[in-house]
Amino acid sequence: MDFTYGSDDKSALQAKFDAQKIAFGPIMFQAAKALRDLGILKRLMKHRRQGALLEEIAQDLELSEYGVKVLLEAGLSLEMVMVEDDRWSVTKTGYFVQSDELTKVNMDFTNDVNYLGFFHLQDAIKNGKAEGLKGFGNWDTVYEALSEMPDQFRKSWFGFDHFYSDYAFPEVMPYLFKGNPKKILDVGGNTGKFSLFCARHNDAIKMTIVDLPGQTKEALENIANAGFSTRIDAIPVNLLDQTVPFPKGYDTIWMSQFLDCFSQDEVLGLLKRSFEALDENGALYILETYWDKQEFEASTYSLHATSLYFTAIANGNSQMYHSRDMEKLIEKSGLYIDEVFEDIGISHTLFKCKKR
Repeated sequence: MDFTYGSDDKSALQAKFDAQKIAFGPIMFQAAKALRDLGILKRLMKHRRQGALLEEIAQDLELSEYGVKVLLEAGLSLEMVMVEDDRWSVTKTGYFVQSDELTKVNMDFTNDVNYLGFFHLQDAIKNGKAEGLKGFGNWDTVYEALSEMPDQFRKSWFGFDHFYSDYAFPEVMPYLFKGNPKKILDVGGNTGKFSLFCARHNDAIKMTIVDLPGQTKEALENIANAGFSTRIDAIPVNLLDQTVPFPKGYDTIWMSQFLDCFSQDEVLGLLKRSFEALDENGALYILETYWDKQEFEASTYSLHATSLYFTAIANGNSQMYHSRDMEKLIEKSGLYIDEVFEDIGISHTLFKCKKR
């Protein structure tokens, strides 16, 4: 299979301009966020047709004219605003920064989870560790740290994680329940969101979550509050400990946005443990976002950036994978891909895997 991506057909002038965008990227990101958070974009959105004078914006928002001026001028280069006859108005890009939920989730995730830690990206590359976590505490991975992270970190982390899965979960239900499963093992079930979704979708299904102790504790609280304790339980497990087998007796194993949290060697170990836990007729479902399977350039761009989050913040050794990487690991584990379901949710692919 060929691996050929990218091109180099832009002019030298455009290439140099793009290089300056990279050079000043972190500064301009904060300018864009300030235009959003300080209410400047929202103020412009209210007067999209006639625009607004700088003095009016500053007075309405109780900001200095100087502060509004430097942000709006940065917004010109960011193509978020435009000005005509001293009247400022918002562009389509500014509209999406202000109003698009996907953009908001990504910006908050970048700022609250990643921004400061990315100063240590090069150390993470050299050491194979999540060196960006240093600013928050002494942990090896973000997953063991989540329950102790600051509220804003948790809010933006879960906002990012759940935004993508929330669109995908309704669409996978027909595929998952087509075989009439009775018991599903939700590996990496986190706070229990998927298990709760399944329990609400199907009155007979029994779910078991397997995850780290901090996550299963929070999941059980959420499950109890939702009234599903009789149908959903949880087993605390260090999923990185390859000597601990997955529990047997489940006809389906589910992994959603989970394997991208591990290195290829760790993924292989998790797949092998799935192989051992499944009976001959069981199935493993893997829901992931593969960067090579995206319809839009924006999705691929976002996934490549997310890979670097895994490098600097999450664990130091995982990424958003190319589908070819996952296919090879599945084959090596003794499983095979029985069915593939594309275009799930915003950007997901669902693999149904079975034992050879």
